[in-house]
Amino acid sequence: MDSSAGRADATAAAFFDLDKTIISRSSTLAFGPSFYQHGLISRGDAVRSACAQLLFRLSGAGHHRMERIRGQVSEICRGWPADQVSEIVTRHLADVILPYVYADAQRLMAEHRAAGQDVVIVSTSGREMVEPIGELLGATDVIASRMQVADGRYTGHVEFWAYGEAKAARVRELAAERGYRLEDCYAYSDSVTDLPLLEVVGHPRAVNPDRALRKIARRRRWPVLAFGPLASAVPATPPAQPGFTPATSPQAATSPQPGKPGTPATSPPPAPPAPPASRGRARLSRRP
Repeated sequence: MDSSAGRADATAAAFFDLDKTIISRSSTLAFGPSFYQHGLISRGDAVRSACAQLLFRLSGAGHHRMERIRGQVSEICRGWPADQVSEIVTRHLADVILPYVYADAQRLMAEHRAAGQDVVIVSTSGREMVEPIGELLGATDVIASRMQVADGRYTGHVEFWAYGEAKAARVRELAAERGYRLEDCYAYSDSVTDLPLLEVVGHPRAVNPDRALRKIARRRRWPVLAFGPLASAVPATPPAQPGFTPATSPQAATSPQPGKPGTPATSPPPAPPAPPASRGRARLSRRP
């Protein structure tokens, strides 16, 4: 898929972490019951997945937990047919992911698109999961982890782990390729493990942050946003109007930055023009 088809030449983008930023759960662990139903994991694996999901929702995922998840996923998925995994994800996407999308995240993504900016989901989860979610939510592109496939099956080797500094490095590569001005770009995340991603853009936003990220955001006077409720719990809202500057609609930032979007008390700079009506829906590109 090629995201350059039908897209305007945006000079800025909004980069969204996925888990606990766009959705309230871990996208990787969320498919545990579905994988169990289709015989890919054992009952014990399914129970451990459910417990891990609960821990993630209560306390997030720090560095050590993320490294542990990486090792577990690599081991469990070795030998799985890649096509079957993609089929399972697509079949269960509406039930497993859509009900857990934050309404504020969905609205912000629409506002960035209306302002003529690309929307990119940046997630440690596998591309097999993140790409369909991106399609569902209207993202321009995704950056996600990639597992090695040989003879149609996962080998258990991680070719690219979209985590920490690796996320920021991919963002810089994408910006150079697309012509984004990083000082004009936005990034949204809940976790201190995404600090490199937040630092690479001019407009970082902490969303439902963990304790460590909240402390950093307050010290650096980054806006802190509280996303909620879930999109499934609120009525649909009309699309944002062209010219609306992003990052002002969720609950007001607790750490205002004078003169920057997201500060209710100031007048934001004019947003880029909205894309023409003939632009059509952008498609996701296949990037590592």
